[in-house]
Amino acid sequence: MMGGAAQDRPHVIKNVKGKRPAFFPTEGLDQAMSMIMVLANEIAVLHDRLDSQERVAKAHGINMAQEIEVLVLDTEALEAREAWRQDFLERLFYLARKEANEAANAESEESYRSTIADIAVG
Repeated sequence: MMGGAAQDRPHVIKNVKGKRPAFFPTEGLDQAMSMIMVLANEIAVLHDRLDSQERVAKAHGINMAQEIEVLVLDTEALEAREAWRQDFLERLFYLARKEANEAANAESEESYRSTIADIAVG
């Protein structure tokens, strides 16, 4: 069986040029729906993995719930969790960040062209 850690799963986020299609008339709702779908996907995966772990543990006579309650994490485990959390947040807020960058770049390009036009006119 292959490793299941987040770092074992490569994430490729591609930036696509051009206007993103909008499905909802309310501004920001498409972004919110994108985030909700990312969260829903993560929850579904977590549910399946947790269910599998509990079934395997039960088959081996381990009370998983009790073991989790007394678990103390070391620094390495805490750092691994934080790395996963940062990757997750990166994917969750990807679209909002992408659109903010595009808006900032458009403003910069527009300002640049306006300045060049003003200089050309004199």
